[in-house]
Amino acid sequence: MGAEINKNNIRFIFTLICLLATGTAMAQQQDDTYSYSREFIWGISKNTNSGLIAGGAIKFSRVIENKRFQTFGLEIVNVKHPKELRRVSRTSGNTFILGKTNYLFSVRPQYGREWVVFKKAPQQGVQVNAILAGGPSVGILMPYYVQYAEPNNRTVVRPYTSDLEAGRIIGSGPFLKGFCESTVAIGANVKASLAFEFGTFKNDVTGFEAGFQLEAFSQEVDIVPVSNPRRIFPSAFIMLFYGSRK
Repeated sequence: MGAEINKNNIRFIFTLICLLATGTAMAQQQDDTYSYSREFIWGISKNTNSGLIAGGAIKFSRVIENKRFQTFGLEIVNVKHPKELRRVSRTSGNTFILGKTNYLFSVRPQYGREWVVFKKAPQQGVQVNAILAGGPSVGILMPYYVQYAEPNNRTVVRPYTSDLEAGRIIGSGPFLKGFCESTVAIGANVKASLAFEFGTFKNDVTGFEAGFQLEAFSQEVDIVPVSNPRRIFPSAFIMLFYGSRK
């Protein structure tokens, strides 16, 4: 049922849990009052189930007690299958993904907790926060269209299916061509991460977040049907973010 987490991901989870446990214990030993009560950030992310850029995220945090915050976030990412294979058409020189039948866009509302592990000075140093969050996932499956040269040399744009001749595919179709034909898969997600903030000024937030995320859907999701359909998508991720606090 679903994909197996490889050894590298297991090592990553174990290391992250150790860091979170150590960091939380150290944070509890600090008793100074923290200087802000609200924070809003936005960012772009990259993960092991994506291309160069996976998608974007926003997050609002507010203090619930000293050095502990509750968070409300939203992520929208394009999830790719590891078996996706990009090819170049010999006819046109355009690229397409052989075997891909659907895009998977995941919309992830998230609620969580954030702990300050190491506090930075207002205008110097690095702040480290530990984050644990999760929530529902709404998977939008949008058909993948390609440009296809039919035997009569007429070029059409049609959904990719396994019966198409690879040599007649001359490129990917318009990105949002299949949006009105999308279907929905419901699931859930959870993440554990560390955020490193490097803001120069007291009210600015700049940095990156790195961690591990696990997402599971209630049904098998077909992105590349030639391989086994998946319900579970584990990934390591990094997000660059910017924002403000007060």
